[in-house]
Amino acid sequence: MLCLTGDNAQAEGLRSTVLKMTDDQELMIAIQAGNARAYESAVKKHLKSISHYAFRMLGNTKDTEDITQETFLRLWTHADTWRSEKASVSTWLHRIAHNLCIDYLRKDKSAITSEYLDEHEGHESPAEQPDKEARLSSLRDALAQLPERQRSAIVLNHYHGFSNREIAQIMEISVDALESILARARRGLKAELLATIKTNPETL
Repeated sequence: MLCLTGDNAQAEGLRSTVLKMTDDQELMIAIQAGNARAYESAVKKHLKSISHYAFRMLGNTKDTEDITQETFLRLWTHADTWRSEKASVSTWLHRIAHNLCIDYLRKDKSAITSEYLDEHEGHESPAEQPDKEARLSSLRDALAQLPERQRSAIVLNHYHGFSNREIAQIMEISVDALESILARARRGLKAELLATIKTNPETL
């Protein structure tokens, strides 16, 4: 049996701890110390949520990949700016992604396209699939018509399940301001969808 002492035992203990890390706070502390394994674990843990948020904001694969890559680059380069008492790691990462998406959309109003994110949308029978796709297409088109901040609030609330307090932290606004944004966003979505129904009654 191998006996570890001194520095070797300490190094082995650190490796073992990193491999077992699942708690975001522990991972961030390790990342702040320059631990690449902890960084890889954090990326793996949060990649799906961040990439899906970016896709729903931007609607196309290329820009989604760019925003996702930049978000996780900042996880490494700006890890020392995260504070556990201010935000969870997930909230902090979504704030980075939110700001990147908003900046990008304001620079390029034509960025949104309508690629289909089928991984998220459930599984229907072949007979139900055409109607399902038509409804989802209408919803995506309506979502794309919302101002950027309204779209982000709806995506974070409806698709990602963040609380109003967490979304307010992500968007760096008050809860009252967020609730106002969500109310306007829901009214906007309803108006867009009603217009779609009037134009194409068979869509929904």
